[in-house]
Amino acid sequence: MHEHASVEHARQMLLDITSVLGAERVGLFDSLGRVLAEDAISDIDVSPFDNSAMDGFAVKARDLVDASPENPIELVVVAHIAAGDYCESPLREGEIARIMTGAPVPEGTESVVKVEDTMVVSGEGGVGSTIRFTQPIAAGANIRLKGEEVTAGEIVLCTGEVLTPAALGLLAATGHPTVSVYRRPRVAVISTGNELVDAGVVPQKGQIRNSNAYSIAAQVIESGGIPIEYPCIEDTYEATRETLEHAAVECDFIITSGGVSVGDFDYVKPVLEEIGQLHYCNVKMRPGKPQTMGVIGGVPFFGLPGNPTSTYVGFEIFIRPALRRMQGYQELIRPVTQAGITHDAKKRAGLRYFMRGVVCRSADGGYECTVKGNQSSALLRSVQESNCLIVLAEEPHLIKKGTVVQCLRLDMDEGAVS
Repeated sequence: MHEHASVEHARQMLLDITSVLGAERVGLFDSLGRVLAEDAISDIDVSPFDNSAMDGFAVKARDLVDASPENPIELVVVAHIAAGDYCESPLREGEIARIMTGAPVPEGTESVVKVEDTMVVSGEGGVGSTIRFTQPIAAGANIRLKGEEVTAGEIVLCTGEVLTPAALGLLAATGHPTVSVYRRPRVAVISTGNELVDAGVVPQKGQIRNSNAYSIAAQVIESGGIPIEYPCIEDTYEATRETLEHAAVECDFIITSGGVSVGDFDYVKPVLEEIGQLHYCNVKMRPGKPQTMGVIGGVPFFGLPGNPTSTYVGFEIFIRPALRRMQGYQELIRPVTQAGITHDAKKRAGLRYFMRGVVCRSADGGYECTVKGNQSSALLRSVQESNCLIVLAEEPHLIKKGTVVQCLRLDMDEGAVS
């Protein structure tokens, strides 16, 4: 067991005990943003037939070779083809067909002329109308060919790809009304403490509202997981043990907040040591030095501190990457922006600081960052007003104004370019 783990070591130890969950089949709308668990193969050619890319006229390009403003060529419409229709008769020399975008072109069509490039001489543009052409057109112009995007039997999306709106459209076009994706983890959210009351209760003396249950559950959802909220447990060994044992049976990941320090009523650590395995109980960081990680019955466990900001930061640094790994994502860490800090910052040597702040463009086109508000680990307002965690390395004690530091972007998803 590691008493005082570094941030990187602590995160890697948690990642080492998490693995990708099994797959489940869901409808396309439920798959958005999730990770594909099997290759998706097209059952047809896309497009399944040669079709028009424009509203216009299907023609034989050879009929318009000599067309010009001085030598206009006039041809008669023999068919009117809408999207969803099909023209059985092939297009003969000297004939044209009025055609809509997406409609299959008649056999023998060589090109489609945009309606804007033509003039109606007689009629209303439909069958029997005479159309004037004043310029030639290249063979194949404005025709989307059969199988131009995808051919039948082709892999269109590979295992491990994240499903975007465009991917869902491609899956629908290639015959996948449902899709196999990695399962979302069921995450136990457990708060400890006799002092906690729910959000709808007015706290009495010595009580506080249980904000952690809501912020953690929201972070779980934002990470792609499914929060399973348990009633707040009393500060007793028996209640702590019973709840953790149930959670290990019902969930894929367990999160507690509070009860991981060294107080007289902190029971998470001793319970974990008895019914599971404890990997570490402190991380060299601030806020949130007391961070407890282990395993209960094969289920990853992470005990966060009770202070709201410590809880928020600990989730971002450790739990969010682990939950993403369980869902098959390859990108696990939020983007980092290098920025010059706009003021001196004092810190305790030997600990890595994660200060809530704002990063933005500077006058010279680079980036600058500023610590935001009160940095107390008990206060969440500074997190709400921030778009990053300003990372200050373990050494030195004083960070001078203008020093370039790392800013972990809370406003950007993993894989984005900062």
